[in-house]
Parts: sequence; structure tokens; C-alpha cells
Amino acid sequence: MARQTVGNGAGGNNLDTSRRRFLGSSGLAALGAAVGGTLPLWRGGLGMPQAHAQAAPPAAPGPAKGPQYLKYPGKHEGLVVLGEKPLVAETPEGLLDDDTTPIEKFYIRNNGQIPEETKEPDAWKITIDGEVNNKIEITLGELKSKYKAVTRRMVLECGGNGRSGFSPPARGNQWTNGGAGCAEWTGVPLADLLKKSGLKPTAKYTAHYAADLHLSGDPDKPSLSRGVRIEKAMDPNTMIVWAMNGQPLPNIHGGPVRLIVPGWAGSASQKWLTRITIRDREHDGPGMTEFSYRTAIKPMVPGGKADPANFRIVESMPVRSIITNPANGAKFAAGTKELKLRGASWAGDLTVKQVDLSTDFGASWQRATLQKPKNRYDWQRWTATIKLPTDGYFEIWARATDSKGVMQPHQAGFWNPQGYGGNAMHRIAVLVG
Repeated sequence: MARQTVGNGAGGNNLDTSRRRFLGSSGLAALGAAVGGTLPLWRGGLGMPQAHAQAAPPAAPGPAKGPQYLKYPGKHEGLVVLGEKPLVAETPEGLLDDDTTPIEKFYIRNNGQIPEETKEPDAWKITIDGEVNNKIEITLGELKSKYKAVTRRMVLECGGNGRSGFSPPARGNQWTNGGAGCAEWTGVPLADLLKKSGLKPTAKYTAHYAADLHLSGDPDKPSLSRGVRIEKAMDPNTMIVWAMNGQPLPNIHGGPVRLIVPGWAGSASQKWLTRITIRDREHDGPGMTEFSYRTAIKPMVPGGKADPANFRIVESMPVRSIITNPANGAKFAAGTKELKLRGASWAGDLTVKQVDLSTDFGASWQRATLQKPKNRYDWQRWTATIKLPTDGYFEIWARATDSKGVMQPHQAGFWNPQGYGGNAMHRIAVLVG
């Protein structure tokens, strides 16, 4: 297993997300140094004022915990560690200001042990079997030579992105908005191989398998085995990829070969891909049953007992926008009258219709200039210039609306035990003077 080293401090899934990236104990005076932090009085920078949060027993005050920063070869030290076993790290919004997310800034999500990097990537074998007429066994080298490669810039997003906005807290890594990135992926459409395999009429669902070992060390126990409906598998943008931003796919991101299933929860984009089995029913591997990557069909009481029969699989991810510049906690000189903003927005299988900004807590809104995506599933960058009436403390809110007219909510709603679908508006705090 590859060596992992993370920064010192409190780790795992119990980081205090409501304070971990903001002012700490020094209050507003430290605002200028709190790059990438969360807002004062706002849970995780994602929710509503604490006084109006969904009912939950008050927590006893504990010692302040700062962010735990990543120390990993080839990765930016500004990434924040959310879990150590398995290794999970998110990217603060202020580091997502590039049109194409650099590899060093791309978030990390693992479910098992990280495999050793292969010394012969082109010898890596992928199998396609199950409800097919022709079983396929193909090496990565053969895949490159026999099929036409394409490159597309597409968002990859963790299914739990935004989880820290739920109250009471949901289980799992407490992502803010940093479980997403938009890279250029090079590979071949999965549909090309599925057509070659000759799908049977009974083909309904895929089942993905990988080389990462379960955390327990049991070689017969997959760490994760997700799948998608065959219609999504046949989408020409669902790809088997071997390059990221023009470089061989790094081991930490699933190299030498992985799936990219854009618009859907990132768990479907299996890393270290070894096999795709076509099934005649919905896949039931690890990460597919009970509450894993599922949300409630009928809204449930926050924190209440969940009934598995009331849950459906997460597919297309919800609309989201982030402010990437300035970063939360930025400080500006006295007399500054306007700020130039940049950000990004995306909407799962859909597109973004508009992004609006507010500097008066939602009393009024200003439309941002929205750029067109490079290709389908690319994120849409946006820019805006906002005017400030005086010096002082301001919060800037960003709200995206998707192509079906659904806009981001003020708070993470429709609570579920695993915290999926949390896409509350992104808010940053700035201080002028």
C-alpha cells in the first residue's frame, strides 16, 4: 500500500465543521487570515443562523479545533483532511478558481486501501461480463490502440458534497463544498465497449469492481461496488479514462484506469477499475443498499428513524454554485467600493440557467455573467462586480438555478441519515477597512 502522511491534529469524521475553517477563538479580528473558512454564526458556511437550525440537542462546548491540512506527494497543502482511514480530503472553494482544476488541487475520496502504483499500466486488464453475448478482456494498452480516444472537461463530485450543512449532523465525512473538481479526462466512451460486448435484452444495470483492498484487509470483500442504470452507462460522456489533464491518471485518483460517470455521485466513477459486470437487475453491491448513496422519497423527520423502503438511489447531483474569488475571510482596504467576483456552478445531468448574488442577506439579488460550458458536464464559470455602500463586514451569497428552474435553497433540506443532496447556497464573509 502507498505510504500516506497527513497533517497533525484531530482527524477522522469528527472535525468541528462549524468552526474548523474560520475565525477560531480570535473572532472577527482574524477575518483577514481565515482563507477558506466558514462564516461566523452560520453552520459550516452552508446553513442558516444557528437559532433557526432544525431542532437538535445543544452540544457541550469543547476545545477549538483547526483544520487538518493534507501532506501527500503531489497534492496541494491547502486541502483539508476529512478522514484518514480511508484517506479523504476536500478542496477549499478558494482553491477552485481555475477553469480546469489542477491535479494537485483535486479532492481525494477513497473507500478502501490505496493500491500500490502499477509498474506496467498498459498491462492492466479490464473485464466486461455478465448479461453480454461476448465477454471482453482487454488491457489498457489494447484499449488505447483499438479505440478512438476523446478528451472532455467534466465535473466529478462526491455524493456527500455539502453534507456538513445538515442539522442534526448526518453520518460520514463532513464535506462543505470541496468534494468537487473539474478536470480534463481522456479515454473512451464505455458505450463503445458495451456495444462490442453485445448487450443482451436483459441488461439493466452495471456493477463496478476495483483493485483497492477493503479496509479490513479481506481480499474477498470489495471496498465499494457501485453501478448505474444501463441508460447512463450508454451515455457517450460516461467514460473509461486513463489520463487527467493530459497526464497519466495518478494512482491516488484511480490510475492507471477508472470510470468517469459525470453528473452522478462520484462513487459510481470507480477508481482502479478491473471489471464491469452487466446485471439483469439493480446492483446490490457494497454502497448500493439500505441508506448508502440513497435519499428519502417521502421527506423524513430530521434525525428520525429511517425506513429503507422509503429510499431511492442518488443519481443526478443537485445544482450548486461556489464563489472561488475572493476567498472567505478576505480583507480589503478602507474605501473599497466594488469587488470583482469569480465562481463556478454545475447541476448534475442538467445545465445552469443563471447565478445570482446577494450582499444584503437575500433582500435583493444581482445577476452574474454566466459562461457557456466547454462541453456537456463541464462546470459553468461566472463573474460579477458588486458595489459596496460602506466599509465594514459583508456576506456575499451565491445562488444557482438549473435548466429546469430549480434553485439552491438557503439551507440543506430533506434530511437523510447519510447527508446526500445538501446544496445550500455558498456564502463568504469579507471585511472592508
